[in-house]
Order: sequence, then structure tokens, then C-alpha cells
Amino acid sequence: MLLTKKSGSADAAARSPFVHSLRRGLSQALPTMDRRAFLRRSGLGVGVGLAASQLTLVKKASAAPGSVLVGEGKIEIKRTVCTHCSVGCAVDAVVENGVWVRQNPVFDSPINLGAHCAKGAALREHGHGEYRLRYPMKLVNGKYERISWDTALSEISAKLQDLRKASGPDSVYWVGSSKHNNEQAYLLRKFVSFWGSNNCDHQARICHSTTVAGVANTWGYGAMTNSYNDMQNSKVALYIGSNAAEAHPVSMLHMLHAKESGCKLIVVDPRFTRTAAKADEYVRIRSGSDIAFLFGILHHIFKNGWEDKQYINDRVFGMDKIKEEVLAKWTPDKVEEACGVKEAQVLKVATWLNENRPGTVVWCMGQTQHTTGNAIVRASCILQLALGNVGKSGGGTNIFRGHDNVQGATDVGPNPDSLPGYYGLVEGSWKHFAKAWGVDFEWIKGRFATPAMMSKPGITVSRWIDGVLEKNELIDQDSNLRGVFYWGHSPNSQTRGLEMKRAMDKLDLLVVVDPYPSATAAMAAMPGKAEDLNPNRSVYLLPAATQFETSGSVTASNRSIQWREKVIEPLWESRSDHMIMQQFADKLGFGKELSKNFKMQKVKGLDEPMPEDILREINKSVWTIGYTGQSPERLKAHMRNMHLFDVKTLKAKGGKDKETGYDFTGDYFGLPWPCYGTAALKHPGSPNLYDTSKHVMEGGGNFRANFGVERDGKNLLAEDGSHSLGADITTGYPEFDHVLLKKLGWWDDLTEAEKTAAEGKNWKTDMSGGIQRVVMQVHGCHPFGNAKARAVVWNFPDAIPQHREPLYGIRPDLVAKYPTHDDKKAFWRLPTLFKTIQDKNIADKVHEKFPFIMTSGRLVEYEGGGEETRSNPWLAELQQEMFIEINPRVAADKGIRNGERAWVSTPTGARLNVQALVTERVGPDTVFMPFHFSGRWQGADMLAYYPNGAAPIVRGEAINTGTTYGYDSVTMMQETKTTVCNVEKA
Repeated sequence: MLLTKKSGSADAAARSPFVHSLRRGLSQALPTMDRRAFLRRSGLGVGVGLAASQLTLVKKASAAPGSVLVGEGKIEIKRTVCTHCSVGCAVDAVVENGVWVRQNPVFDSPINLGAHCAKGAALREHGHGEYRLRYPMKLVNGKYERISWDTALSEISAKLQDLRKASGPDSVYWVGSSKHNNEQAYLLRKFVSFWGSNNCDHQARICHSTTVAGVANTWGYGAMTNSYNDMQNSKVALYIGSNAAEAHPVSMLHMLHAKESGCKLIVVDPRFTRTAAKADEYVRIRSGSDIAFLFGILHHIFKNGWEDKQYINDRVFGMDKIKEEVLAKWTPDKVEEACGVKEAQVLKVATWLNENRPGTVVWCMGQTQHTTGNAIVRASCILQLALGNVGKSGGGTNIFRGHDNVQGATDVGPNPDSLPGYYGLVEGSWKHFAKAWGVDFEWIKGRFATPAMMSKPGITVSRWIDGVLEKNELIDQDSNLRGVFYWGHSPNSQTRGLEMKRAMDKLDLLVVVDPYPSATAAMAAMPGKAEDLNPNRSVYLLPAATQFETSGSVTASNRSIQWREKVIEPLWESRSDHMIMQQFADKLGFGKELSKNFKMQKVKGLDEPMPEDILREINKSVWTIGYTGQSPERLKAHMRNMHLFDVKTLKAKGGKDKETGYDFTGDYFGLPWPCYGTAALKHPGSPNLYDTSKHVMEGGGNFRANFGVERDGKNLLAEDGSHSLGADITTGYPEFDHVLLKKLGWWDDLTEAEKTAAEGKNWKTDMSGGIQRVVMQVHGCHPFGNAKARAVVWNFPDAIPQHREPLYGIRPDLVAKYPTHDDKKAFWRLPTLFKTIQDKNIADKVHEKFPFIMTSGRLVEYEGGGEETRSNPWLAELQQEMFIEINPRVAADKGIRNGERAWVSTPTGARLNVQALVTERVGPDTVFMPFHFSGRWQGADMLAYYPNGAAPIVRGEAINTGTTYGYDSVTMMQETKTTVCNVEKA
């Protein structure tokens, strides 16, 4: 097996910290194990696989009549998609008598090309993992006790109704999940809407909300423009704030193929990462100084006249103002002062970008998780617009999302400021969804505390703790938060851990819904300060099924949508998330409204909404971003026929589905959104956004007309000749509605039924799809118009991106030149501090007490908060310690040797005990820690506070126990990449 470490003997294995932790740390204590016993106990087979009779996790299933039997076992192959990062690797699960016994990567998948990373290769263990939450549980006198589902549903529902009656629907906060499939994410947003609140969110807030806001406000859609595959056509790739080799390992296959064809790889990062090890040029910058570096590149591009002048004239608004500011403000000396990179290296990068077109820019959370995240993102977009790289194969901005369905959950899930599909919280949007849901708009409005709250964005997940702790008079809602649902979310992935613990203790109701209990369970059970603890608090744990125990669709980072088959039945007493939503809705009195459009299927004798029907409702309603053409039937046919799609273009080579006769000609794999119109229209999906070289019915497009038609007397619509191939309108034009169709004489291209449906509607609200059909198929135009991208975003705090120093930093000399924002009052319902904190930190000389920049990132072995992956024996063995990377010079000064323990202290008062890794990966001013750990709290093991048998194998300090306050000025993205700490020998 590729995942096993070589060891000298059984004695060596027995001495390993991993096996030692298994022996002492779990209530399910294991006997002494040799290597073979370890493999068998971990649930992975030696040689060809583990026999079903050796598994104790599931009952042996009898073969169904007519099944194909091999010996005594029924063998089935179930095609699913990895549940870790957003690359979207396909997996064939081999199921024998209902037991998942082994797996194979899908070699036909155009996305993963038959490859796995460590997490993907260990996937089967997540389906049959022994450290899962098995039953509903309740916290009683500091210990978790098993209860029945009926008891849990009844008690929780009663408490929810009590909170609603006493404090209103906004007193409960719903944290959704980027691990939910599209159908579950969509259903949760619908559920919370029927509950009567916008107080919901999910992981995207703390990983790519600044991307979505920054990119959408530049050219129209808040998503990755191209694809992993298309990077094989790039001539140069600039990775800035992305360690893809560890965070998205399989994506590197496509970049390595590109390098074989001559693509130059540039990696910009404060830390020398595994991605940097593959680079042709590595640039070390100071954390948080991305804008200074990017504008330093632009300075050389403008100074030398390397910008694409025709492209800018035709398709970009405001680049003249960018050029003026960059040339005047970001001279090489100022760039070096702010980011630490010398002029020669900045010029070298600019020269490579100029001489090797098309080029792509890749970023992840290294750019997004800053108080200036939205501005950093826009600076990257501006660079690509200046070079004319957007809307080009091999170009674009390839923004790698984190979790497996963070893209889809963002698109159609529980966002506090929008309905599914980014429909705003305005009356027209609510009426559109009321019609799609088949319920009365006035009934939905009546569910909210007041009509005004229906259009008010909710509190963000990054700030729910302040919704509990902040003074009530400073919160823009009637009540503080009193109840919180953690529905598939890790608390250790959020900042300000000490305050989060206080907030958890003050709640009246805390519910955790997860296959693994997550650090929430242990934090809630761990004793806190007496003055914080609410004596009436109730804490419940509900066992959710994994994505392998249900079916549904999932959207990869490149916008391709794949359908997961159900691999196994839900284990123990776990239930699928959408079943649990339905059961709560029934108890709360709106179950019939929630599932009005869905058939029910029986799972373990219980009703569960059919995922296919939920997807059909998404297809019926989400016209804005083109989630309408990906019917369940089309997606399933794609999954069965992956071999038909080209590994560079994602385009089908032709061929038909044997099961349905569906013709794939012209389709792009996974029908990447936007896939406009109804499924019958057969739009092929859009592989590269804004590409004018293709007809709109072949996946082409242009920039979105979403910002008006004129600004400061200048045209915002695209210039003549900037249309997508074959369009009847060859100049810029606004988005389409019934009025414009009539003015153009296109109204009669609609059928009579379509006319009836489209009257008074626009391309986003016409549920017949007629407007989209006529505009695209008949006239070759784009339904969202044809406009210029915005280099200047006038509705953001910084219309032109500005470098601003972090709230906590080690360069007070730069704060006067690059200060942060002023404080804000009712921002996402809460006061948000900027200048007050920065000024106080300088006055208190925090940089002297905490002289190191503390930054965080990912490891290849673990995912997200890590509770699931650290509970997998195969992955737990690979990385057994939470650690801190410190430079050798710092280690020598502190007397810390490699492998020794160290204390990390931060301005929050937190102290973390971790293992030191002495390395030159980080500079003398920076330390790095991964964010996947939890289960230890300021030096103490939290094992006793987990439910019996459901603690992760590897436990360690969470860096976010010690991270500081700081939020993006547009989205409330948390600051995790640039704060400060001190390090001492333990």
C-alpha cells in the first residue's frame, strides 16, 4: 500500500507515538498490534482487500435476487467523488454484500486522471470509520449520554420553538456546510428561510468570500474562470497565496504537464512550500503585502508599455486610473519597502508574464484571509485584465476552492446575504423563489420577525461569537444569538478560539450535526469560567451520514458538477442531512412546505427527500448562474462516460450513453456552470468564462453587464467587436428582459407558452427558460449582456485596491503610511473594529512582546478542521504532531532544537504547546502552523470531553485558539494569515 510507512520491525511499530496514542487515548482500546494487525484493524485490506466477514462495522447483507455473485459475495461498483478538497477526483468504490471493501481511482476521469493524494487513497476509511459519532447524544453533567432520535428531535424542536417565541427567529444561528452536497446545501437555505431568518452561513465565508465578492464585482461571476485542465495550455503560471502541492495535490498533475510543455511556474509565498519546490522562480514576500507586489509588477508592465491596450480599450473600465496610481505610488523602492522583494526580481516576474502569454494566476486562502482580502483578489484580477489574459484558454484566474463542495454550497447554499444562485434579498427574488417553492410569498414574509428583517443580510459565521457576546444595543437585530446549529462545520477553523469557548458556554442551545462530533463537542463539554456558563444550556450531538451514504451532486472548483452514487447504507444510527432537515421541518410545522416538490424514498424505513427532485428544483429556479441545464439524467450520463471527454479541453469527443442514448457531442465534462437554459436546450456548459472566441451555445461568453451602462460619463458596455462569436449584436448590450426582447423584435421568437411565462420577467426570473433560449440559440447573444470588466469598483471601500497594514503586525513604521480602515458600526449586523485595534496595538507596543508574524496553512494529510481526517488511521499515522515551523536563526536564539516542544503565545492570552520544526522554509520574521488540529487546549488533552469512542486519533493544539481579531472590510472574512506571536522553549 502506498500509504504505509516502512518500519524496521513490529517492535518499532509498537514504539511509535501513533500506536501509543491508540493504546492509551481511546475508550476502544486496542491490543498490541503488529503491522498486519494494524492494517486489518484499520479497515484496509492486506493484499487484495479485507473480507466482509472481518468487518464488525456493518451487518453482512444478503444478495438481492438477480444479483451477480462472486463466490458468496455480491460485487457492485459505485462511482463517487472524493469528499476532501475541491479538485473533484472520482473514485470507484467496490462494495461486497453492502460493505465497502476497497476502492480504485477512476482512470477515465478527465479531472484526476486516475490519481489520488493521500486523503483520496484513504477515502474508504471515512465510509467505514470506527471513530464516528454513532448515536444521538446529549450532554448531561459534563458527559455525553446516548439518547434516541425521537427524544433528540422532540427536545431540540421544543427548545427552538421556545427561543423563537421568547426572542424571535433571529436568535438562532444556522452554520451549514461545504461538505453538504448541492441538494442538501440548497435545502438548508430553504429551511432557514422557512424558519424566518437570514442568520445562516457556511465555510466559504472564512475561505473564499473575498474571492466571490472581489471577482464577481470585477467581471460578473464569483468563481474560477478556467479549469485545472486548461492550465495545460498556460505559458506561465503565477501561484500567489496557493500551496497547491499540499492543498490540492492532484491539481498539480495539470501544472506539471504544462511545465513539460514549457510553462514557467512562479510561486509567491511567505513560506517555501512544496509548490515552491517545483517553481522556476520563488518569490518570498511579507505576509499580507500581496497588493504591493502585484502593483509592483503592474508598474513595470505599464512603464514598458506591455499592457494589452486594445483589450483594455474594448473590454475594461477604469484601467487608466489604475495605471495612474500604480506608476505614481508603487515605484520599486516602495514595493520593496512594503513587501520585501527587490526590483530585479519583480521586473523578472513582470517580464515573464509579458513574454509568455497566455498566463494564469492561481490563488487560495493566502490571498483571501486578510482584512484586505477583497482588495488583494481584485489586484490579481486587474493584473490579468492588464495583460489581456481573461477569457483566454490558458489564462484566467484559477481560484482553487477548499472543501469538496464549497463552490456548490456557495452557489446554492446558506449564504446570509443571498438566496440560492446569488439572488439578492429583495422582494423580487423572494417572490421568484416563492413561486419555485410553490408557497405563498406572504407566508414566508410572515415567518420573519419583521418584513425589514427579510431583506437584511444575516450575521456571518466568522462573527457568530459576537452575536452572542456583543452588547445587545450594538447588534442590528432584536436579540443576541441564543441557539447555534453546527451542521457540518469545525470550530477550530475559525479565529478567536478563547472567545468562541465563552460564546458556546453562554448559549441556551448548541446542536452539532456531523458524522464526526468535531471539536465543538469537546469544547462544549470542557469546563469553562463559571461566570460564562449558562445553567440552562442544552447540548446535543446528532450523527449525520457521510456523503458516501447518500447520493447527490457536487461542484468542483472549476464549476464542473458531478453526481455521486450512494456507496453504502447509513451506518449505525446516522441519517442523511436532508432527512434530518425534513424531520426538523416536520416538528417545526413547515415540513409539507419544505418538501412540496419532492418525492420521498425510504431509507431504513424512514422518509427521505429524493436528491434528484431537489436538483430538479434547483434547475427550475437558479437561472442567474446557469444551474438549470444540469439535470440529474445528464450528470449521471457524464459520470458513466468519463472516457469520452478530452483531458485538456474537457470537451466530449462524441459518443452516446448506452443506457439512455444521450449524445455527448459538444458537452464539456460536468456541464460547468453556467449551463444555461433547460436541459432540453443542451447548452454544453462553460469551460472558460468570458471567452469571446466561442459561440455562446458552444460555451463562449463575455463580461457581464451587471453594473449599469454608464459611469462618470464613460461607457460601461463593451466596445464594438467585443461580442462573443456569432452574436447578432456586435457591440455591448445590457442584460435581457421582456422589454428589451420586444424592442429588438425578438419577442415573437418565443412560443405562446413562453410569452405568457416571460411577460414582466428577465433572464433570471423567467422560469420557462424562453428568454435564455431565444437570446442564445436564436440570436447568439449572452443573456446577462455584454459589458466591460471593472478595474475600479466604486461600491467597495477601496475603489482602487490599497495596501493596508494588518491590525496586528511587526512593522509599526509602515502603519502611518498604510493605515487600516476606520471602524464600522452596523456591518453585517455587528460593530466591526479596524483602526481602534491597530492604534491600540501600536500604543501598547504589541510588536515588541510578539515579534513574529504567525501564519497558517494546509497539509496534504489532513483537510479542514481535521476531525475526520485525523480520525482515519491511515492519515493519522502520516502526521502525528501539531507543529510550528521556525527559522534556524530564531531557534538558536530561543534555544529550541528540532523536535523539542515549544510554547506559542499570542496577544489573546492563549498559549499553545506544539512541536518545533526548525527549517528555512520560513524566514526569521515568520512562523507557520497548520490549521487542521484540535483536541488539545493550551497544553491539556481534551480526550475526556469527547463522546466515548469518537475522539480523533491524533489530537493537537488548534492555531485558531490563539489567532486574533480582524475581518475583511467587505465580506467579514477572518484574518488568519497575518497575526503575531512569540515562541519560547517549553
